[in-house]
Amino acid sequence: MRNNRCRIGAPLCLALTLSSVAFTQSVHPVTGRRIAPVMGLGGADWLDREERAREEQPEKTMAALNLKPGMMVADVGAGTGFYSIRMARCVAPAGIVYANDIQPGMLDRLRAKAAAQDVKNIEIILGTESDPKLPPGKLDLVLLVDVYHEFSQPQRMLDRIRESLKPDGKLVLLEFRKEDPAVPIRPEHKMSLGEVKAEVIPEGYQFDKAVETLPWQHIVFFRKAGP
Repeated sequence: MRNNRCRIGAPLCLALTLSSVAFTQSVHPVTGRRIAPVMGLGGADWLDREERAREEQPEKTMAALNLKPGMMVADVGAGTGFYSIRMARCVAPAGIVYANDIQPGMLDRLRAKAAAQDVKNIEIILGTESDPKLPPGKLDLVLLVDVYHEFSQPQRMLDRIRESLKPDGKLVLLEFRKEDPAVPIRPEHKMSLGEVKAEVIPEGYQFDKAVETLPWQHIVFFRKAGP
């Protein structure tokens, strides 16, 4: 099985539907955006591809997140842990990363990778399509990297994530830029900044800022909206 976010024209795209956990024709009720199929375990190698760090420049994302030792954070849709492990090193020794996914196979791979790199401050959480199972009111930051657009129940997930945040907690989304046709990712796996804001703000969030330092992705910050 192969990755379903692959670049247009690449051979990997031939197996688009085979790599999804469940294919959906659903659209978001606010924007009409088609909800993309979830990447299956067959896409794990793509998440760990050698060139990913060069293409996505995660060090710029980590700088924007400004994580500090002792923070409690979550990586929702963590996959194989590309960001979870980086986050864990930033918040160590006392901080914790709650690494969530809905696929046990992805979490098994993440667990093995963390053990191999002697990263011990990651808590693995198997969530569902409507609930990431995060601890309520405890998190300084929740990160969603190229995963929000695949949520089959985005409004419920945003509601649960909001409940997990501290009063001053942040939600951060990375999404491939739909505004840029040169970004070599399938259209259903891209979002515009306007779509992100239109879908997230009504679910109890306040737009903070968008950081545009990455080659392909938006970094979009939100805070919990006031009462």
